[in-house]
Amino acid sequence: MTATPELEVNAAAVLKPVGKHVLADMLEAYHEDAEAAHTALPWLEADEDVRRQLRDMIYDIETQNGVDSLHFWSIQTREQGTFAGLIGLGDELQSLQADFNLGYWVRKSHRRQGLASDCVDAIFHWLEGRQEPKTVEIVVHPHNEAGLATASATCSRWGGERLDEFIGIEFKGRTVPHALHLIDLGRGESA
Repeated sequence: MTATPELEVNAAAVLKPVGKHVLADMLEAYHEDAEAAHTALPWLEADEDVRRQLRDMIYDIETQNGVDSLHFWSIQTREQGTFAGLIGLGDELQSLQADFNLGYWVRKSHRRQGLASDCVDAIFHWLEGRQEPKTVEIVVHPHNEAGLATASATCSRWGGERLDEFIGIEFKGRTVPHALHLIDLGRGESA
């Protein structure tokens, strides 16, 4: 059993395990930029109760704590404890080689500050410190330029690779091509 730990990010932010205490902040961030939230959490249904959907997600995460298949964190600012986003390792995998899928959602007011990259590095350092090696996949829609740039930079720092072919992901009844990146951790090389 491996519980999701609190992780130090940098002088401005910390990662805290997701719990129901962040629901109101997540909902507020959703209303600030619903389009970005739907990109990061594509299973959200805009015509259904978003609060209930986020609450159910948090419940699922909390019930899996310690199972080592899901690890989700609230990105919190140190100074004011403000919710700056969500980042996590999930189990909805596209590659047979992967142990986790990395996803994140940074609140509009905290974007373009390198926060996502710093959070990814903190999580990857934690994974590298564990006994068994892990492979993390990052799946990005080819039109998500910021996501592609973050994935590419992450691969550069951590010795990962982007696969040549796109993979199709079923999304609301249609197949959407995505770029797949794989990063092996705990196998000898790190950032």
